[in-house]
Amino acid sequence: MTKKYLIGVDLGTSGTKAALYQIDGVKIAEASVEVPIYYPKPGVVEQDSKDFYETAALTVSRCIQQSNVVPQEVTAIAFDSQMAGVGLIDESYQAVGRFDSWLDVRCKPYIEWMDKEAGDQITQLTGCPPTCDHGPKMLWWKHEHPQDYKRTAKFLMPAAYVAGRMAGLKSDQAFMDYTFIHFSGFSDARQTRWSRELCAKFDLDLDKLPRIVEPWEVVGEVTEQCARDFNLAPGIPIAAGAGDTAANALGAGIVNPGMIFDVAGTAAVLASCTDMFVADTKNRALLNMRSVIPGLWNPLAYIAGGGLALRWFRDQFYNASHGIPQPVADGLDLYPEMIELAASVEPGSAGLLFSPHLGGRICPSTPEMRGAWIGASWSHTQAHLMRALLESIALEYAYYLRILRELLPSLELVQARGAGGGARSPIWNQIKADILDVPYQRLKGNEFGTWGAAMIAGKAAGVINDLAAHAAHTVFTEGEPALPNLENRKIYQPLVEKYIRMQQTLATFFTSNV
Repeated sequence: MTKKYLIGVDLGTSGTKAALYQIDGVKIAEASVEVPIYYPKPGVVEQDSKDFYETAALTVSRCIQQSNVVPQEVTAIAFDSQMAGVGLIDESYQAVGRFDSWLDVRCKPYIEWMDKEAGDQITQLTGCPPTCDHGPKMLWWKHEHPQDYKRTAKFLMPAAYVAGRMAGLKSDQAFMDYTFIHFSGFSDARQTRWSRELCAKFDLDLDKLPRIVEPWEVVGEVTEQCARDFNLAPGIPIAAGAGDTAANALGAGIVNPGMIFDVAGTAAVLASCTDMFVADTKNRALLNMRSVIPGLWNPLAYIAGGGLALRWFRDQFYNASHGIPQPVADGLDLYPEMIELAASVEPGSAGLLFSPHLGGRICPSTPEMRGAWIGASWSHTQAHLMRALLESIALEYAYYLRILRELLPSLELVQARGAGGGARSPIWNQIKADILDVPYQRLKGNEFGTWGAAMIAGKAAGVINDLAAHAAHTVFTEGEPALPNLENRKIYQPLVEKYIRMQQTLATFFTSNV
């Protein structure tokens, strides 16, 4: 009997990861490579769509080579990708320009315009307030680069770009699965359709938006040419896939209301699970993403560069003080000893607070904001600086959960599950448990996005029937959960209030023209 395998590919900001799985979730092979990020001028952050395709082909090829799996045994493939940036393609499905990253803040004037003209309406319809995402970016291209906008047949995501190239699609077949549409600025998320009213209000061409599909829709099959690029057999079904946070949440088994998912990666993302759509019109901080699972939602918020803040601290402060040369040697992981240094300091960092918004705040959208340490004194050391940085991520998360509890007071938060590099640290997990007052469980393994995408591929191919049940059955925890420490809770509760006030003050400071 021929074995059946599934492939999931995660098209992230800093790297592409692919993994080959058995249907029961056993990982057979995985591969990852870095993806270039371009910074041509201050505030401009771009990526090249061809890099997404080429790194996807390279990582999938390596998985096949490592595993010795016969390409004909691969049942289906799906991609997930970063969510808030936007790409542009012409009629032949070729990129018009570089991918406009979620880290790029050129669209700030258009965020303000959308907010001023229809902020509450956009939040109510899409589940997401105007922020640095598809809507303001598409308007930026329309008004700042009208020739490129004119050449653009469709705006789409990296997952759809690579899948479409792989299937040989034309622009009229371009798609966006429903887990992305809260970021569009122009959707009616509850009705799973584009909002003609919003498009008309901002004069955005509706025909430049791709069709909205379910994540498991088969969008095409692997062509002969792409089969050679990916070391696969032609004709393999390609599923639409999902946004990276949605795929990670599925892979982590976040399929019941009250569960929380922390993606401690390049961006620090906190997503919950509810069975109700909520619109945060008051704070404009929470974004309400559709779960891959029909009927469920993932209210979320994130810090642009949460993990990048640790990397910045490592490169600019920790390395120099410890005599470590730049760049850091491949394979040298300094984060565990940095976090151990932070553990030498008592909870609360002796009154020192850190704001992690080094590249601007996303939730709520305040692109002008920058990072800051507040409350520094003669007694503070590098260890205090490091602990304050770790605590800042959890304090920001506490702000998000406060909003969620206000919107859904009957929702009982039962457990947080952690994934990504940051979740490997028991010390950091304990800090989050103490500040959030929720048991914090590390999941076994570090890769959930590719498994989420692979399950979507399995659903598309008909080898997985119930995605929620399959996800719950195939996720495994590692060790005992970190339980909230009562004494630490007493220290952190007032700091949550102080942190929220600090962010309000900083927002006023950075947005003031005085």
